[in-house]
Amino acid sequence: MAKGFIKNCWWWTRPVKITVIWLICAASFYSFFHMALRNSPRPTISEGSSISNAEKRSILYTKMEKDLDENGAVFLKQGETSQSLSLSDLFTLKDGTVTPVLRAANPPIRANVLHLSSEYSVPISTKVLIEIPSWALHFFPLAEAVKNILLPYFDKAIWFQNSSIYHFSMFHASHHISPVPATEAEVEAEASAVKASAESMCPLSIALDRVVLTSTGVLLGCWQVVSGTDPVTIRAKLKTALPRAPQKQLYDDTMLHTSFARLLGPPKKFSEEENKFSGLQIFHELVNRVNNQIRGLKAMVSELWYVEEYDLLALALNGKMKIRKFQMRCSKP
Repeated sequence: MAKGFIKNCWWWTRPVKITVIWLICAASFYSFFHMALRNSPRPTISEGSSISNAEKRSILYTKMEKDLDENGAVFLKQGETSQSLSLSDLFTLKDGTVTPVLRAANPPIRANVLHLSSEYSVPISTKVLIEIPSWALHFFPLAEAVKNILLPYFDKAIWFQNSSIYHFSMFHASHHISPVPATEAEVEAEASAVKASAESMCPLSIALDRVVLTSTGVLLGCWQVVSGTDPVTIRAKLKTALPRAPQKQLYDDTMLHTSFARLLGPPKKFSEEENKFSGLQIFHELVNRVNNQIRGLKAMVSELWYVEEYDLLALALNGKMKIRKFQMRCSKP
């Protein structure tokens, strides 16, 4: 009956039939398509989806930021550092005085690092003793940034990186975990190859993304690249220039970081308000203060250093070293 009714309707014409069939097909396709999308596995970063080096750095820094909460303040127990050394291997703390433990590196460590000029590093290091009002930064840029905030709390139980050699570790021709001996002639050949690579690199304009405190007690500045040769490219160029270098390097290819300080013990001085903090809260509070002071700092990096460290971690501990400085000239090969 219904069939006859439809057949006798004046509006049930051939164009209408075609339109109805088309709409039914379209609706069916749409429904099946979305079911397929819901049921298909979603791509992840590890499966090769496109992601920029800046995004990779941001993900890495967020992971580093969580390290303290996930692993606790290992440095309070004299735990292992990020380079497989214990704090007692690096420092002695006696009568309130911190002294670096300088051990001969045999063979010498050969590190390639980007140098942060004192034009930028001295204001940072001098800023983590007193907090400078934001309005004053225009006249006294980031003065005593790290020391001014941290020193009152840790007194002598802290080691500040020498601000004249603030650096970004890029690539090792030899390191203490995988030493690669070299003759004097081989060292000179490496230095020449690094110089040639440096001249093909463009100076970096960078911005301080955030400051983090790791579970091993290291206060790190984590930077993003605004322009210039990306650290991933720099490391690739150095890997080509230094074919004898250890396959396993110490840091992620995207990473661009500087060490500002290393905490060696618990904070000792608290205000009445700070006495209410528990567990790791005081550390988070101090890191927040440092971030509020220096986060967003911009700098230019234009020197690549080839460093022979005759003492273990000489760059970090003010040990004996030989530095060759090369300008990044952005020249074409």
